[in-house]
Amino acid sequence: MSWGTMEERDAERDRAGPLLIQRRRWRPGRCFALALVVVAIVTTGRALGVAGPDAVWASLMTAAMALVAWSSGATSAHLGLRPSDARRGLAYGGCAAAVVLVVLVAAALLPATAGALHDARGEIGGARLARELLVTVVLLTAIPEEFAFRGVLLGSGVELWGPRRASLVVSALFGLWHVQPTLATMGANPVAGAATHSTGGRAVVVLGAVAATFAAGLVFAWLRLRSRSLLAPVIAHVATNGLGLAVAWVVVHTSAR
Repeated sequence: MSWGTMEERDAERDRAGPLLIQRRRWRPGRCFALALVVVAIVTTGRALGVAGPDAVWASLMTAAMALVAWSSGATSAHLGLRPSDARRGLAYGGCAAAVVLVVLVAAALLPATAGALHDARGEIGGARLARELLVTVVLLTAIPEEFAFRGVLLGSGVELWGPRRASLVVSALFGLWHVQPTLATMGANPVAGAATHSTGGRAVVVLGAVAATFAAGLVFAWLRLRSRSLLAPVIAHVATNGLGLAVAWVVVHTSAR
């Protein structure tokens, strides 16, 4: 995979317009460190049950990340928010969503994998499904997580270590970010739930989730860097979570007939 050359990134910086009115020198080290602090605080708050509803902590995290980026001198190009790259982001994101859909439909049709999609989260009505897709998946998951990880953290990480190392570091952080939600929801899936009756089984499920989200993080990072737009990983993230839920909903309701 091509992650973009140093010359390309320099040219992007030269063409970059400001995210807000820029009067600050770009300090990627400060940006990455403060963004990491924000992620750590939110993770700790969620684990302790003091972060509040998803709408609260997601909004606060996004606002804090925007403040960190602005105060560190990040431009729209650093964050993947340059309007001129939006069309490219839509194209890459659309292709990624199509691949996700094909994989999920194939998994739903194969007896060996269909059970994994028989998720308790699919046992909801159509109106609730629409709300989950629009609010939970898009507004409270994909947008805040992509802005934090593939926007602020990856944008500053690339400046510090280059695209490959930054992608590995940020994807590892993305994997660790999913430890707490995995522990909270592992009982909703019968395949995963059967393995959670022992400490070892729970550890295997958590490690599997971390590995899977690390791999997804690498794909999202590649999409972000290749397209130069945060739209690409946002669309791919929405497709992964949203289409997964939608296919689970179809599987649950079809099997119930």
